[in-house]
Amino acid sequence: MKISKDEAKWVSEFIGSRRSTRDFIKGKPVPQELLDQILHDSLTAPSWSNTRPFKIAIATGEVRNKISAEFLNRWKALSKGRNAGFFGKAKLAITRYGLPTSNIKMSKPYVKELKPRAVRIGKELYEVLGVARGDRTARDAEWAKNYEFFGAPVELFIYIHKSLGIWSASDAGLMMENLMLSAHAHGLGTCAQGAVGIWDDVVRKEFDVPKDYRLLCGLAIGYPTDAPVNAFKAHRLAVDEITLKRK
Repeated sequence: MKISKDEAKWVSEFIGSRRSTRDFIKGKPVPQELLDQILHDSLTAPSWSNTRPFKIAIATGEVRNKISAEFLNRWKALSKGRNAGFFGKAKLAITRYGLPTSNIKMSKPYVKELKPRAVRIGKELYEVLGVARGDRTARDAEWAKNYEFFGAPVELFIYIHKSLGIWSASDAGLMMENLMLSAHAHGLGTCAQGAVGIWDDVVRKEFDVPKDYRLLCGLAIGYPTDAPVNAFKAHRLAVDEITLKRK
């Protein structure tokens, strides 16, 4: 399929117009036929030997709310324990309720090369949200919105097959980008969520997840509000920042 220069330009502009949605219209469901369409579009992405080593748990309605409630309870316990001094941390260590049950490495600090990028987006995003740098209570409250899925009526949990390691994650990422662009084309907002990847056991209580699959991340889907946070544009790297120089 060939497209004109004007159409190619539109594609570039469309891709660049996608944003992560962090405030969804509560109570407005995504029609099943629309959800089916964007999932269908996601599967046109390339895959390692066409293995498509991923599965998706689709949480809506009562199941979505049940998972969200447990996530929020665990986050409350984790946040309280971290901020309550020695005895709070000791209680957290003893009960272990709220501590990650999966993807524990996510809690490790970013390496020196990558940390400035993470610090920058955190600073700029919290400025939009009106959260002061040292206000830990407000920052934790904003983080808790991850576990409400920012009000989205649909939360996808992306699982990848353990046997292919990083190639499974690569395939899942390609699939997710197709899905997010399709959702964007249909007037939906999305937000990829690493934050929900730390309590795999909660999702497994609600879905029949095969033992050879591990949770990669979540993906919130719904209709975006007009909140300023949804217009937030993360800093984009210049091409020369990611291309390697010849020896």
